[in-house]
Amino acid sequence: MNRLVSRSVLLRATRCFSRTTEVSGKQTCLIETHKKHGGKLVEFAGYDMPTQYGDLSIKESTIHTRKHVSLFDVSHMLQTHITGKDRVAFIESLTTADVQGLQENSGTLSVFTNEKGGIKDDLIIMKTDKDFLFLVTNAGCIDKDLPYLLENAAAWRAKGKDVKIETLDNRGLVAVQGPEMAKVLQEGTDIDLSKLTFMKTTVGSVFGIDGCRVTRCGYTGEDGVEISVDPTKAEQLVDRLLASQAGKVKLAGLGARDALRLEAGLCLYGSDIDENTTPIEAGLAFVVAKRRRETLDFPGAEKIVKQLKEKSWPKRRVGLLAQPGRCPRSHLPLIDPLDKCAIGFVTSGCPSPTLGKNIAIAYVDKSHSKEGTKFIVDFGAKQAPVEVVKMPFVPTHYYTGKK
Repeated sequence: MNRLVSRSVLLRATRCFSRTTEVSGKQTCLIETHKKHGGKLVEFAGYDMPTQYGDLSIKESTIHTRKHVSLFDVSHMLQTHITGKDRVAFIESLTTADVQGLQENSGTLSVFTNEKGGIKDDLIIMKTDKDFLFLVTNAGCIDKDLPYLLENAAAWRAKGKDVKIETLDNRGLVAVQGPEMAKVLQEGTDIDLSKLTFMKTTVGSVFGIDGCRVTRCGYTGEDGVEISVDPTKAEQLVDRLLASQAGKVKLAGLGARDALRLEAGLCLYGSDIDENTTPIEAGLAFVVAKRRRETLDFPGAEKIVKQLKEKSWPKRRVGLLAQPGRCPRSHLPLIDPLDKCAIGFVTSGCPSPTLGKNIAIAYVDKSHSKEGTKFIVDFGAKQAPVEVVKMPFVPTHYYTGKK
């Protein structure tokens, strides 16, 4: 999911604002926490957000998350309730998800699609045991997603349907990610985390704060949760998590989050997926639910399902491993070393703190997407070899309840 800025933009922003705690965008309910802990702020999606904190570099913060547990402020993301008796049919009319088939208090990653089969945005949909669906969508797409939801809901109501959109303005959202998450959180919650498996959600008390929605998910590849919390209690929640003695808890920013998601092979909206890329081309066929492949009642369904059935998509998202030296960055072309023709382009890249190697995500012609295929990445004045490898680059550790 687009939970942070692209790596190249991020690094430029970090250099520009590396010594400031004052920017000029909107602020989340955790802005004072960022300032208190030396957060280096940049403007992202209209919000002042920390790229890192004074006690750890981006590399150190990434490794800390893999070994221990980190807290990320993702309160800038859009949290929404969809209510009304037609809420399930409504959200299915806009996405590829089988919400009807979800168990209560469980959810799925899905995508809004356009009529050409492209991805308008990716989102999390949770089917609660209450009278609403809980959605989390990308901060960078709020100006697109919210009007899209509101306009379509109004059109449904005009046809006599019962559906309403309620935004949870300014509500806090804290991601707690890493292998020590469960033992840190369990000491402070009445939720049995052993029963809360990946993509399940529930409401409970967390460190004395009632009404927290805890969802087992994240954007790092590690075991983790995202906690939706009253904005007036968000700082208290973070302070109590940081004070835990059950694990080594640290704050982390956008820099580590980008490295972590890239190591996990996860897409960043606007870089790795967009309105000109179908879920199939992006390697996200799993978000197109089996029942929806039959009903064909979402935007762009015919093109997407045709690609699936005929295996006819022209390009494919792949992982790249680069040699030591310059790291591939977004928009750089990939060259076939034999015929010297361009066969693709990089969409994301960074030096992997966990692997100690340069990694990237790219799109290439489907005929060139086999693991082990070698290309040349063209930096302009210089070139460097890269190789197609399997993603994720780093093994994921989502909690399924199975050993």
